[in-house]
Amino acid sequence: MNETLAIVIYVVIALAVVGSVAALLVRTRRTPKGMYPTTRDANDPVTGAGAHAAGTDVLDAPPTGTAPPAETGVVVPDDLRGLEEAAPAPEAPALETPEPVQGRLARLRARLAKSNNALGKALLALLASDKIDEDVWDEIEETLLLADLGTEPTMELVDALRERVKISGSRDPQEVHQMLREELIKLVDPTMDRTLATDRHADKPAVVMVVGVNGVGKTTTVGKLARVLVAEDKDVLLGAADTFRAAAAEQLATWGQRVGVPTVKSDVDGADPASVAFEAVKAGIDGEVDVVLIDTAGRLQNKVGLMDELGKVKRVIEKQAEVDEVLLVLDATTGQNGLMQAKVFSEVVNITGIVLTKLDGTAKGGIVVAIQRTLGVPVKLIGLGEGADDLAPFEAEGFVDALLS
Repeated sequence: MNETLAIVIYVVIALAVVGSVAALLVRTRRTPKGMYPTTRDANDPVTGAGAHAAGTDVLDAPPTGTAPPAETGVVVPDDLRGLEEAAPAPEAPALETPEPVQGRLARLRARLAKSNNALGKALLALLASDKIDEDVWDEIEETLLLADLGTEPTMELVDALRERVKISGSRDPQEVHQMLREELIKLVDPTMDRTLATDRHADKPAVVMVVGVNGVGKTTTVGKLARVLVAEDKDVLLGAADTFRAAAAEQLATWGQRVGVPTVKSDVDGADPASVAFEAVKAGIDGEVDVVLIDTAGRLQNKVGLMDELGKVKRVIEKQAEVDEVLLVLDATTGQNGLMQAKVFSEVVNITGIVLTKLDGTAKGGIVVAIQRTLGVPVKLIGLGEGADDLAPFEAEGFVDALLS
């Protein structure tokens, strides 16, 4: 019992000693009055109203009149709310608004009048001569042939003008201009149906195939045609069936993105173009779009295998929907070579319309008449430049007026 009591007494004494030592250590750790816990800055006062009674480590405010600390260049916002919020998602690029069809028609006519009126001026000058003899008629005939009008249309026009000049006997510039205008309009034939079959069917979209040789600008034409249709408030889908040319699909998709039009394409190089066209039409049916535009690979008209494949693409599409339009894109500057291309393509697929590109510059206006006579199908669209909206429906009277202006 005595031993137990002694042990308890020793424990109590030991705890008292430990507590006294701990209190002494804490007291010695406090910062002396008026002192800073770290290395002092040059502008921190040593003394001041600031001697703290409790000896804590709180720093005094600088005395009145003391210069503020130099600015560090770090700006701290007054309101820290929202700093942890996620950055806003980048805005989608603004869609372009294609130019209305009527506006571009007027602009294209003005451009055509400036660039392609040599034919009209030459004819008017010849017909207004004081004396129209056989030499003058020979010059008129030569002028028409050089304008790519074609032999048969040239002879028709010359014979019609001969008869009218003989009957009227007039050399008045206005009368001569009117006669020439009327005869040229007859050749261009305003009675041909130039409307595009792009109206949606009851349960399926209209399908338009665009064909042509290498280098005539088919993919660009498809992109511009999409803009024409979007300007008419149609819902459009593009099919990138040109799987042979590198980056053709990306080029077409870029055209579509600019006006909010989706593109169906394959990620596999050299994919079967008929398969891509099939999937594009299927997507158009499922998406209930108005028009599906199919871009096809350029091909030489003398390559039988490639031309046969073009026919295959059309047949595969027709397993799901009718092909409403097959537009042949021709470079207007190629002249008679373009006519040969047109003949071969028309034998493989049923061409329903012509798109003439590059009708400005060195192109001859007569190519319009020659192509229509060769194929028996109308020129439906013309392009006069590189601009995104430099494609417009063809108008016979507007075209002739531009030539004669």
